[in-house]
Amino acid sequence: MKKVIFTMAAVFALTFANAQDKKGGSSDMKFGVKAGYINSNFTGDYDSDATSGFYVGGLVDFSISEKFHVQPELLYSMEGAKDAALNFVRIPVMAKYYVMEGLNLQAGPQFGFVAGGDDIKDNVKSLDYGLGIGAGYELESGLFFDARYNLGLANISDSDGVDANTTSFQVGLGYRF
Repeated sequence: MKKVIFTMAAVFALTFANAQDKKGGSSDMKFGVKAGYINSNFTGDYDSDATSGFYVGGLVDFSISEKFHVQPELLYSMEGAKDAALNFVRIPVMAKYYVMEGLNLQAGPQFGFVAGGDDIKDNVKSLDYGLGIGAGYELESGLFFDARYNLGLANISDSDGVDANTTSFQVGLGYRF
């Protein structure tokens, strides 16, 4: 657990330092919260039906320029498959490009740490990583909506000869302070 906390702190600190350097010591930084619905499954050798869950967490939005932002997040996510529930602490670091006022496209790496679940948690690796891609729309009030597809790139199976990758689609809403 200490490694997870250290990793999360390092990601936020490095992103913050980088944003300040790019803007000459000051950065437009906004904190926020988000939550939503997630539909997830495994791909590869593990054949199962998808399951529904939820995610909840916080974020920091760094404005690098008017059109480009970096948004690291810290999320608790209930994922897995119909007969194999897994809970993750996820750290997506999304690059956001604003194509017009309020509307942004997002893409970036995502790191996940298994934080619980059914008995399957004993047969998977504790670290997952992948790529997220999506879009979001923000209102002037701070309320925002987003949708994202997450493709797991790591084989999380701890069994020899078995391939299992995570995949999910999430939709949610949040508020930026």
